[in-house]
Amino acid sequence: MNQINPKDLIQSGVHFGCRVSRWNPKMAPYIHGRRSAIHVIDIRQTVRGLLRARNFLQRLASEGSQILFVGTKRQIKGVVLEAGETTGMPVVVERWIGGSLTNYSAIRSRLKRLEELEGREESGQLATLSKKEQASLRREKRKITRNLGGIREMTGMPGAMVVVDPGREYNAVREARKMGVPIIGLLDTDCDPDTVDIVIPGNDDSLKSVRLLISYLIEAVEEGAASARDRNLATTAAERTDTGSSDEPRPTRGNKLPVVGENLPEVAAPDAEVAPAAEVAAPAAEVAPAAEATTSTDAPAS
Repeated sequence: MNQINPKDLIQSGVHFGCRVSRWNPKMAPYIHGRRSAIHVIDIRQTVRGLLRARNFLQRLASEGSQILFVGTKRQIKGVVLEAGETTGMPVVVERWIGGSLTNYSAIRSRLKRLEELEGREESGQLATLSKKEQASLRREKRKITRNLGGIREMTGMPGAMVVVDPGREYNAVREARKMGVPIIGLLDTDCDPDTVDIVIPGNDDSLKSVRLLISYLIEAVEEGAASARDRNLATTAAERTDTGSSDEPRPTRGNKLPVVGENLPEVAAPDAEVAPAAEVAAPAAEVAPAAEATTSTDAPAS
């Protein structure tokens, strides 16, 4: 992962907070001072929060957990959507649908409905309906895609939630806290830091600021996912080795190879010492009496 450069944070305007009249007193430990009626965020606190968040997200991604990115502000929803596409994680960039975490079974039923509508459209069944029915089903499909398309691949409860401006996304934060999902918040001086578990103080209104902060978190998620893939490949290779993927022949059941030094029972003579079939299958008329046909056991084998 790239190191966090405080100079880049300052150039991106991360340190600009809200107006003094809008501040939340609980954000006092994260404020460096004020200038022209605007609070200035302490960059050291921002770096500290970024380091904690990166370590936490990297560990979660290496364990295979999903991270939910939430940000519905018009100016930053493109950054959040890009983060989901880059990492393959679920995102919410439109209105937060109540029950997305607390009533996940109902959300899954709506996503199954979306799959049903897509299947009917692909199979051509939708074209057989009337124009009014087609318009109604397509409108329903667009609505479900707009509201729930970002969490379509979310298989269960996420391991963590990254929220841009928790004050605006209070419904998402409330559901996450109710379900015990850790929250990483990118929050300005007008937010309540007690609602999140890891505080990253910074300018949550500027596109440039949010893009830089999210990029640091994306790197952590990608590195954790890469380590998980490498570990899975190593485990698969070890399993193949244990199951005997080498070129040496393996003994089959009922024909075990003898162990060196083991007292083996007496076995029949090898096939190479068996008399030829022509000698064994002699006509009955030419067979000598039993007394004369008996041969000495001392005679060498033919």
